[in-house]
Amino acid sequence: MAYNNDILLGRIIKASGYEGAVTVKLEKIFTENIPRMESVFLEIEGRPVPFFISKLEYNGADLLKLMFDGYNTDSKINEFIGNRVFLTSEPKASSRKKEKLSFVGYKVYINEDELLGEISELIPINDQWLISVTSSGRKEILIPFHEDFILSIDKKKKIVSMDLPEGLTEIN
Repeated sequence: MAYNNDILLGRIIKASGYEGAVTVKLEKIFTENIPRMESVFLEIEGRPVPFFISKLEYNGADLLKLMFDGYNTDSKINEFIGNRVFLTSEPKASSRKKEKLSFVGYKVYINEDELLGEISELIPINDQWLISVTSSGRKEILIPFHEDFILSIDKKKKIVSMDLPEGLTEIN
């Protein structure tokens, strides 16, 4: 999944119901042609954050109803109101492998200051990605590569900063 800030889908204008859905006011180019999507990026505090779509409803006009994996109450999604929604760009088949490998070699830091190790592999499991991180002691640590854990990604410095739940690195 790649972020493409050139493809603005719309803006979240309100929560919809109590089950964690949001209503997106679509850009004009999408009012009659909704692309097939499995994920989107929300711009939160100026940064793109990936979200997987669990449910999508489009009844015409310029409004789209979305639900995100792991966000099933209105209290969880109220903070998204006003955020812009961008499409993920689908890589071509030949570049998909290159995209998967693009994080290999990145250094992983916990809370931006503690070096955990280097990404040696990305592993797809169902609809989720795991990263295999090789620590300085040559220990392999598997971590879900999920937006809830990612603080930032610096492509120039090849650094991924993560905020991991306590004990996650010890269970490997």
